[in-house]
Amino acid sequence: MPRYTVHVRGEWLAVPCQTGTNTVRWLGKEAVRRYMKNKPDNGGFNSVEEVKFCVRRCKGLGLLDHDDTLEDTLEDNEFVEVVVYGITTGFGKFARTVIPTSKLKELQVNLVRSHSAGVGKPLSPERSRMLLALRINVLAKGYSGISLETLQQVIEAFNASCLPYIPEKGTVGASGDLAPLSHLALGLIGEGKMWSPKSGWADAKYVLQAHGLKPITLKPKEGLALINGTQMISSLGCEAVERASAIARQADIVAALTLEVLKGTTRAFDTDIHEVRAHRGQIEVAFRFRSLLDSDHHPSEIAESHRFCDRVQDAYTLRCCPQVHGVVNDTIAFVKDIITTEINSATDNPMVFAERGETISGGNFHGEYPAKVLDYLAIGVHELAAISERRIERLCNPSLSELPAFLVTEGGLNSGFMIAHCTAAALVSENKALCHPSSVDSLSTSAATEDHVSMGGWASRKALKVIEHVEQVLAIELLAACQGIEFLRPLRTTTPLEKVYDLVRSVVRPWLKDRFMAPDIEAAHRLLVEQKVWEVAEPYIEKYRREHIPESRPVSPTAFSLDSLRMNKCVGTDHSDQE
Repeated sequence: MPRYTVHVRGEWLAVPCQTGTNTVRWLGKEAVRRYMKNKPDNGGFNSVEEVKFCVRRCKGLGLLDHDDTLEDTLEDNEFVEVVVYGITTGFGKFARTVIPTSKLKELQVNLVRSHSAGVGKPLSPERSRMLLALRINVLAKGYSGISLETLQQVIEAFNASCLPYIPEKGTVGASGDLAPLSHLALGLIGEGKMWSPKSGWADAKYVLQAHGLKPITLKPKEGLALINGTQMISSLGCEAVERASAIARQADIVAALTLEVLKGTTRAFDTDIHEVRAHRGQIEVAFRFRSLLDSDHHPSEIAESHRFCDRVQDAYTLRCCPQVHGVVNDTIAFVKDIITTEINSATDNPMVFAERGETISGGNFHGEYPAKVLDYLAIGVHELAAISERRIERLCNPSLSELPAFLVTEGGLNSGFMIAHCTAAALVSENKALCHPSSVDSLSTSAATEDHVSMGGWASRKALKVIEHVEQVLAIELLAACQGIEFLRPLRTTTPLEKVYDLVRSVVRPWLKDRFMAPDIEAAHRLLVEQKVWEVAEPYIEKYRREHIPESRPVSPTAFSLDSLRMNKCVGTDHSDQE
């Protein structure tokens, strides 16, 4: 019976082998099992399955392939060493550097300290709390190799809203969000700064103490388990998706109000037009416009006043809203699907598969998925501001609106919305630069061991900045449209749009002469961020939906698919008689 002498964490073990067909992986696991058996605390391991290791010859230090058989690889009684990654070795470029047993706890703490190298403003407590919640979700899945005791301590910190100081800059999005998550872990071990509602910002150890909590004492592998993942990108991505959804819904309402003020036609929103170009987002936006502007359902004195005008069609910024706003809605839906998958995924490394009895090093920490879709989100949502700014121009330009220049009386003495429009133009221009995808960039890091990265941290942060600019531009349009209504009085618009007008007037009075405008823009911006505009209009939109459920329409007998086009065929058409 062959026997091998195996070195594990400073101890030599004799491991007999029943058959030479056993693999190198078996030898490593058996050696770790015997090592754990001889230690009262299992040597700091929870189970053999969570241990990720490599096996190498003591002579020459050559690494052995886990799948090779022992009879093909080793001589009888050969000396080998089991090196445990992240537990008995360093990390990244130092993955093959063996750490003495006496310094294993120091290794985990050093990892957290050294990787806490972020810069910039800290995340807000709300954003830090979201990041911590997502990290808990990953750890709770059971693939990270963290102890239940440590996980419970993390949960207790979350429940007490003890939130570490996390600088917003420093992640390249692979190997995960190392710097932000290290700052997160740093607070949990009682170092650095931390915030809670009870204490405000203070030293982490004192904040934890104030809530009756103890700093976490890291066990082997637990430092690595706390800092490896995409939760920084994903947490900011969640906020971006939610805010994008909110502003996209309200953009339809703001645009509908502008169309009323500019005396546009609703013919472009006819059901049949959009059924024959059946993108979901386009159909939904057209429906919302009809629900807000249908004069038969909601009589509009403004619409009635120009019913018999000779205008045939409106500018693209009005009649193409379903097509432009629609693709934004579809973009958000796509991104939401990816981000939802991401936040419910295990993004640690190495991954512990207890049922298989294996610990496998992979790449789930790579942030390319959220990075790519958040770049896409920024590009998509930006278009709401781009088209809104053009509508603001039409409202302010008397040759296009038939309203007083810049929506104010005594023009010249008063400048009205002149510079508010400039602000909108400036924000749209900034967005054009911010929409350049960060995920097309990659810089090799960690001495080329991490040689492709996602740059997802910047993708998430700039997506939020783009969305904020979109909100602000639409706030300006909302103010401008309500100001335009003043010049059409005593005529009234539809009931839901009058409700929107009343909402705006509850926080911003009409513009009779020049005044400090920035507070008005901020007030309108808050209405949009808090979704007050949607709350006012939604009941009318949903009531209209219930009363106008469209009849199901037959699918066109000739419909193309990508596969059919590739094969030069048309679904539903018989080509059997053609060569």
